[in-house]
Amino acid sequence: MRASSRRLVVRPWLWPVAAVALLLPALVALPAAHGAATGCSMTYTVNQWTGGFTAQIKITNLGPAITGWKATWSYQGDQHITSGWNATVTQSGTAVTATDAGYNASIPTNGSADFGVQGTWSSADPSPTVITLNGLGCTANGSPPTDPPTTPPTTPPTTPPTTPPTTPPTTPPTTPPTSAPPAGCSGAVICADFEDQSGTAPSGQWTTAAPDCSGTGTATVDTSVAHSGTRSIRVNGHAGYCNHVFVADTQDLSAVGPVMYVRMWVRHTTALPAAHVAFVSMPDSSQAGRALRIGGQNGALQWNRESDDATLPAQSPAGVALSAPLPTGSWQCLRFAIGTTSPNLQTWLNGQDVPGLRVDGVPTADIDQQWLSRTTPPRPTALRLGWESYGTGDDTLWFDDVAVGTAPIGC
Repeated sequence: MRASSRRLVVRPWLWPVAAVALLLPALVALPAAHGAATGCSMTYTVNQWTGGFTAQIKITNLGPAITGWKATWSYQGDQHITSGWNATVTQSGTAVTATDAGYNASIPTNGSADFGVQGTWSSADPSPTVITLNGLGCTANGSPPTDPPTTPPTTPPTTPPTTPPTTPPTTPPTTPPTSAPPAGCSGAVICADFEDQSGTAPSGQWTTAAPDCSGTGTATVDTSVAHSGTRSIRVNGHAGYCNHVFVADTQDLSAVGPVMYVRMWVRHTTALPAAHVAFVSMPDSSQAGRALRIGGQNGALQWNRESDDATLPAQSPAGVALSAPLPTGSWQCLRFAIGTTSPNLQTWLNGQDVPGLRVDGVPTADIDQQWLSRTTPPRPTALRLGWESYGTGDDTLWFDDVAVGTAPIGC
């Protein structure tokens, strides 16, 4: 199913509504906001696919300047928010509360703040019809409440700036070598060019697997396309919820560290879709065996943590822009370094560091702020190469010259 986009325009009416009480006792109380919103305009723009969605929300303040803001709304469907960006987002039942992230707490008159959410749904994903800002209602689609005390403003607000500027972290999680790491992988825990494969089915230390659920995808040894030598692993991945197929290495990687370096050459045919897909999955003992995954969403590479669905980068426009697409039709060298005693993570595509795919221990808006909500370091125990889809996303992929070790491995 192709991702759809719809835009909900919310217009202001000055009428009080009851504040939504949060039922999450673990939340830290926020300081009271200074300056009441006497008018606001909001837009709620959805990018939806089967079973999932992201929503970009813009608050435009039409009243006096605000220092500290809280937006609330309720869903009419069965949406469940899994993460957010540029705001602290919580949900209790159908009620959602988004509070400023500190750096965007002040909104001048005719200024705006942008934030977003990512979530899942099963049966319905209607947009909210009423959103409040600091307890004052902004009503959807220009439909006023009964006997509104004033009329909405007729002068459109000044076009606000886009997502607040962010500076990518300057310190990588692992110190890169002063020269390029060696391209060979002799002595690495995994050093596979697949030339030892004799049939069409993966064998030896490689086995076909679908740990969560299987679908129509296939994994074979290919003798017609290879990065080096004459063989590679080919995965025919297909769309559809929980359509998984992988080739898994049988070696235990739980002792590889304190930094796990991974290098692979990958080739694929179809651009990464808007919906979430993954082509590398590593069972992670710090997540009780749930996977640490790299794949794509919104057309760019992303990391995803299965236990809480946190993404790296955040799926905001600014966050996605700091990642990179995975080019099609040619071999690409993908490398990453995973800290196993700290939450650090770094990713390179064809030797270039990808700023949006970097965790350095310091929360950075649009990049690793939501990722660092969980500070337990990952502890991958195995490597799986393949395809998992949760909505749209057919693709054909090849993997070759795969290596995992405790020292940097070059392209």
